[in-house]
Amino acid sequence: MRVLMTTDAVGGVWQYSLELAGALDAEVTLAVLGPAPDPDQRAAADAAGVTLVETGLPLDWLSDGPAPVLAAGEAVAQLARQLGADLVHLNAPALAVARFDQPVVAVNHGCLGTWWDAARGGPVDPALAWLPDLVGQGLRAADCVVAPTRAYAEATARRYGLPVTPAAVHNGRTAMPLPDAQPFPGALTVGRLWDEVKDIATLDAAAALLDAPFVAIGATRAPHGATVAPAHLQATGPLPAEGLAGWLARRPVFASAARFEPFGLAVLEAAQAGCPLVLSDIPTFRELWDGAAIFVPSGDAPGFAGAIAALLADPDRHAAQGEAARLRAARYTPAAMAAQMSGIYRDLLSAKDKAA
Repeated sequence: MRVLMTTDAVGGVWQYSLELAGALDAEVTLAVLGPAPDPDQRAAADAAGVTLVETGLPLDWLSDGPAPVLAAGEAVAQLARQLGADLVHLNAPALAVARFDQPVVAVNHGCLGTWWDAARGGPVDPALAWLPDLVGQGLRAADCVVAPTRAYAEATARRYGLPVTPAAVHNGRTAMPLPDAQPFPGALTVGRLWDEVKDIATLDAAAALLDAPFVAIGATRAPHGATVAPAHLQATGPLPAEGLAGWLARRPVFASAARFEPFGLAVLEAAQAGCPLVLSDIPTFRELWDGAAIFVPSGDAPGFAGAIAALLADPDRHAAQGEAARLRAARYTPAAMAAQMSGIYRDLLSAKDKAA
């Protein structure tokens, strides 16, 4: 089976694409949209046995209108024809509005429409409304829509009025190799700190209440210019994989106060390392981590501080919660993800053959 899969080198979709492509029993070509991969990313693609095509095409969420996205979709469709792909896997659903000759799977990892519902509510800013409109068109045009959790599949169906709820396929991640390290008597969060739905403000307020260090790893400036400047979190900026692994190996309490999270790869990485989890009580986190994490109501800074402090004060509970997270994380593997996606691919190709 020959699969053309779109990806980008900016966020979590890159890791998802490499993990899935490497685990599939298929010949996968990754069409990279947006900024070019860096040397480490190219090396990782080589190690996964994946062919990269750096298209130079724009990402939808960094475009200023629908025309570049529509053109990018047609260019990806043409690339699929040139490569003789049997199936196209789009990690940017808006591209599915193009004219594809092959079955199309559109995976919604996150989008402006559902983000806006969680972050602000009400109608999307008129200057930006073209993007969720285009995403909705793409979702309805795709032969199959997939989301990384059932909760987010339901949110996607509600937001775009889809006649069928997307299939839920949990993300998978290969556990990072961890160095030997001394325990860290504090807390950690990882992610796009600038993104308002990550609710770094709540964790910053929690850090002010803690008698322990609270480290935040991730970008404080967005590609489109938004910034955040925590006053109490110890912000390191982005770190390479080795740097992140060094922190996770110290098994801090890992916290996420996200109000919106379609899946949460950073949480999975922390759980794989055996870090105890303190998470906002949102549907996606409940789906994935219920029984293996401590949940705090969204926006409750004293609640986060109290849950973190209690774990730091009780080494036995800290260790037990870390082990519970590690055992749960063992469910979310690239092999499990690839098996489910392969089933979806086969069903679509079978339906195409029957219709021929």
